[in-house]
Amino acid sequence: MAQVIASRRAAVSGTAVRTRKKRPFLLDLYSTAVGKKYAMGISGIALMGFVLFHMIGNLKMYQGASDLDNYAEFLKKLLYPLAPKESVLWILRSGLLAMLILHLHAAWSLTVMNRRARPTRYQSPRDYQVANFASRTMRWTGIIVLAFVAWHLADLTFGVANTVGTDGEFVRANVYDNVVRSFERVPVALFYVVANVLLGIHLYHGAWSIFQTFGWNRPRFNRWSRAFATGFAAVVVVANVSFPVAVLAGIVG
Repeated sequence: MAQVIASRRAAVSGTAVRTRKKRPFLLDLYSTAVGKKYAMGISGIALMGFVLFHMIGNLKMYQGASDLDNYAEFLKKLLYPLAPKESVLWILRSGLLAMLILHLHAAWSLTVMNRRARPTRYQSPRDYQVANFASRTMRWTGIIVLAFVAWHLADLTFGVANTVGTDGEFVRANVYDNVVRSFERVPVALFYVVANVLLGIHLYHGAWSIFQTFGWNRPRFNRWSRAFATGFAAVVVVANVSFPVAVLAGIVG
């Protein structure tokens, strides 16, 4: 009788092992803190690339209305006529949105994991001595930058906020006129300046963290990685801040 019971138990145990579903490798990796840090690093690189190329394209504003408007039209015709008009642009936008969602989810998940691992906050002020201002404010700069992105889309992509407080009319093809009309509003221009300074702080620490995440943090190499993070953030901030300043100063208009 005991042998029958033992054999039945063995059979049940064996069946349970055989029917257990194994998660895909990437999902299994993402469930760990290391995987989430890798996800933040990869998505961060993609977002940094977008910020850089977006800034470079916007520099055409200094070449005049026709150049900036033609550049916007060029983006709509990527790989046209091999692909339908604007299809490639929407694919890029979808990929960018996916990277943004992944970046936000990984950051939120890491925060939750850290809080669970350390339910009691640090009590000593010395805990922050090794962290600089950029690292301590990553969460808040990220939230403000996200709000800025939402405003930027409403202002210069969809146009619902572009004509608030003005007598103009939003025409999507007239990119140059839309930018000038937006930055002629002093509160909006100031918001762009502040938001881009915070973006620079976020970019600086984010770029530096990418090197640490992927293990590129040898003492001799750290000087160059920090210089890259500083230079990248500085270039983006100076260029982006120059746009509203140029409009308010009458250089562009």
